Amino acid sequence: MTIEIKISKKRISYEKAMLFLDKRVEEVKIGKNKELIWILEHPKTFTAGVSYNKKDIIDKRIKIIKTNRGGKITLHNPNQKIVYFVINLNNRKKDIRKLINVIENSIIEFLKIYKINAKKDKKNIGIWVEDRKIAAIGLRVSRWVAFHGCSINISNNLSEYLKIIPCGLDNKKVTSINNEKNSKPIKYERKLANIFKKNINNI
Repeated sequence: MTIEIKISKKRISYEKAMLFLDKRVEEVKIGKNKELIWILEHPKTFTAGVSYNKKDIIDKRIKIIKTNRGGKITLHNPNQKIVYFVINLNNRKKDIRKLINVIENSIIEFLKIYKINAKKDKKNIGIWVEDRKIAAIGLRVSRWVAFHGCSINISNNLSEYLKIIPCGLDNKKVTSINNEKNSKPIKYERKLANIFKKNINNI
């Protein structure tokens, strides 16, 4: 099974990214294209998953884009890395929980490079540094093709999160690699993609 790695240097709008992702999902379903790991950034965008609550919007002036992914409301902004997946579980184990576990472990493995001791939370999906969320995960599955993905806070502006209740968790904080270590990683995208590819290929 071949997974294509795509790394975009320019920021891509959420809407444009979704058009590309949806097209790839349909192509993978019928065997016309490869599975995908796509690393990119979005301009500042607030998105709402299928289980979001309007009460999670604190600043009523912000524009919300509704999506078909799992989860609630979250923020994408510059210097946060998005990792989108298109993974055909028909050719692997038909176990979405297993895929989520692999994504979680891959993020933890990546953060260890920067000496950040991150962890999972049994009650709240995502990756945490103590009680601070550093990565969010939201997936959707159609005919056992899993897509959407995760976001990892690298050195993005965390104050924008004050406009929402991220992922519906009003008693939790957010953090980033820069916030934890006062450093901005550079040229890490290929390394991140390879960690995901290695671990997904073991499903």
